[in-house]
Amino acid sequence: MTDASAPEKLVGALSSGLKILRYLASSSTPMGVTRIAKDLDLNSSTCFNLLKTLVHERLVTFDESNKTYAMGLGLVELAKGSLEKASYVRMMRPHLQELAERHNITTTLWQRARDDRVVLVDLAESGSALRVHMSIGQRLPMYIAALGRCMAAHSGLTLVEMRRKVSELRWEDGPSFETYMSEVQEVRQKGYAVDHGNYAKGVITVSSPILDFESRPLMAVSAVGFSSQFSTTALQALCEDLRERCREATFAVSGGIVKKLWDADASPLPH
Repeated sequence: MTDASAPEKLVGALSSGLKILRYLASSSTPMGVTRIAKDLDLNSSTCFNLLKTLVHERLVTFDESNKTYAMGLGLVELAKGSLEKASYVRMMRPHLQELAERHNITTTLWQRARDDRVVLVDLAESGSALRVHMSIGQRLPMYIAALGRCMAAHSGLTLVEMRRKVSELRWEDGPSFETYMSEVQEVRQKGYAVDHGNYAKGVITVSSPILDFESRPLMAVSAVGFSSQFSTTALQALCEDLRERCREATFAVSGGIVKKLWDADASPLPH
C-alpha cells in the first residue's frame, strides 16, 4: 500500500499511543503522566494506561523514583530492523540489476519474516518482452521453491520438524520429501538451489542465501525465468554468478565473521 490518506475510521488508542511516542521523542527530558496528558489533551486515566502499555512493550521506560517516562530501546530495535532492510536493499540492487541484464531474467530479493514466510523487498527485470513479473511486498512460505531449499539448508531444524513444514507447502508439481532434503543437502555443498518447475510449471528458479554472522539465513536472492530460455550452460553460469554475489553479500552482512560459506561441507542434516 502506498496510499497515506487517512482511513475511514481511525483507531483512537493507536493514534493516541503514537502521539505520546512522538511527544516523548521531541522532549529533551523525561515527562510525567500529568504533563503528557495536558499537553496532548488526553484523559489522564487513558494516558496512564497507554503509557503502561508502551512500557510493557519496551517502547517507553518508566523512572520509578521520579515518576517520569522517556523513550525506550524497543523503538531502537524497530528502527534498526527498518534501517537494516533498507541498507540491504541498497547493497543488493546493483547486483540484482546486473544479474537481470546479464542473464535476461527477473531477479528478486527476499527478506526473512517471523512467521515462517519471506517477503519480496526488491526486484530487477530484464528488458525482455517475455519475463516473469512479481510485485514487491509479495509473501511466500519460507521453505518453498528454490529459496526455500536455501532457507532449509541453514535452518537448524530436525528432519521431523522439516517434514512437518514441507508437508504444509503447496506446489504445482512438488518433489518428494526425500528429493527435497537431498536438494537441501546440495545447497550446503554448492551454495545455491534450483527449482525445475516444482513451484510453477515451466518456470526455473535459482536461489542463493545471504547469511548473518551466525550462518543463519537472513535473505535470499532468486533468479526467475522460463524453462525454455535456459540451456545447461546458461543455467550453470547463472547459478555460479548468483552464488558468488550472495557469498560477497554474506561477507558484508557478517562483517567478515563468516569466512567459508559453502565449502565442501557434506555433513548430514540433523535427525
